[in-house]
Amino acid sequence: MNNKLLKHLLFITFLSIFIPSISQSGLPAFAEGQPLPSLAPMLERSMPAVVNISTSTNIEVSENPLMQDPFFRHFFNVPDDQPRQLQRNSLGSGVIIDSQHGYVLTNNHVIDKASKILVTLNDGRQLNAELIGTDPEADIAVIHIPADNLTQLQIADSSQLKVGDFVVAIGNPFGLGQTVTSGIVSALGRSGLGIEGYEDFIQTDASINPGNSGGALVNLRGEFIGMNTAILAPTGGNVGIGFAIPSNMVMTIKESLVKHGEVRRGLLGVTTQDLTPELVKAFNLQNRQGAVISRIESNSPAAKAGLEPGDIIVAANGRPIKNSYDLRNIIGLLQIGDQVNIEYSHGNEKKEVIATIGKVTQLQLAGNNLHPRLQGALLSATQKNQVEGVLIAKVETSSPAWRTGLRAGDVIISANRYRTRNLAELRQVVDPNDALLLNIQRGQEGFFVVLK
Repeated sequence: MNNKLLKHLLFITFLSIFIPSISQSGLPAFAEGQPLPSLAPMLERSMPAVVNISTSTNIEVSENPLMQDPFFRHFFNVPDDQPRQLQRNSLGSGVIIDSQHGYVLTNNHVIDKASKILVTLNDGRQLNAELIGTDPEADIAVIHIPADNLTQLQIADSSQLKVGDFVVAIGNPFGLGQTVTSGIVSALGRSGLGIEGYEDFIQTDASINPGNSGGALVNLRGEFIGMNTAILAPTGGNVGIGFAIPSNMVMTIKESLVKHGEVRRGLLGVTTQDLTPELVKAFNLQNRQGAVISRIESNSPAAKAGLEPGDIIVAANGRPIKNSYDLRNIIGLLQIGDQVNIEYSHGNEKKEVIATIGKVTQLQLAGNNLHPRLQGALLSATQKNQVEGVLIAKVETSSPAWRTGLRAGDVIISANRYRTRNLAELRQVVDPNDALLLNIQRGQEGFFVVLK
């Protein structure tokens, strides 16, 4: 038997093995006169529930106090009618998840500080939206539109997703209008990316681009499984690595936003770190997964529950803890007064305790999470008796922030000439890859600092 004939027989054998399995899967056959596989029927049902969002934001431009002096303005020929505000427009997407009440989900960064939110439906209607509530830490927001002849998406249980499941992204990339892309679930539980405060992302290779933010990631039944949020784009374009917030997390936060207008996130009072091979050996552990408690805040729920530094948390509310991010995400979805059942190892003992989530006393942010040159600074909200801005609560000596000239007690009142009244506004105008111009108030004095 010659090689050509042998190859022909092997090819026939291959077809005889695999063609039956294709037909048994229920997919239409690839044959003339037969229907071809198509997502069109599913998309016809799903696309009306995904909306385009355009926003207008008025941003106050900070100016040097000297510019307020009419003699100074006259001397340098600065016109009196120079605009004090700039208007910024942006585009994004949203998902109708309650047609009866007109609730639409989107990303917080899509509508953040917007003075006007305009929603365009799939049928061409344009509606002004009202902000219901936002959660900047998870990058989720709920807006409201008139509930008239709307279509909503059914919600799927994102905990049932598996790597390899087919998914479809629906959104408004680059303001082109509603666009559909498809792919698979590339990974689950992505965290530690520094994109959001709370991260438990679905990773997908379905193309997600600017403008897709807030749109829907759906399964092949057209059910909502995630909110498209971010991409990894080292070259500035899509490289097939997109991230979506799981539907379970989105819906938990949505309920709180609708009920309270905010997420009343609570505190357990522990600082944890991941288990490294060195720690596994030092603690003589069999299990290589968990979060090691390195610090307990005094009088915190964790302290009251009896947890101690060195304890290793392995599960919370029945969910296994692989690392610190897992614990942070679980606690981040709980609210003040909720109880959490914690399973942990104390030496060679397996223990279990119930802690009641407490109140967060003050929102703080490490400076390096905003800009490399702010490393060593701890940022927080200003007090009522201080000028409105971002307080530098602490600066480590010899850190980049210290060498720049920043000191504890300084207040950042503008960044890159934009007024910054709080941490959210500061986040909005800081680019970690670019120079940063800060207007600092120190006591009765004010000055500018350039961070390169």
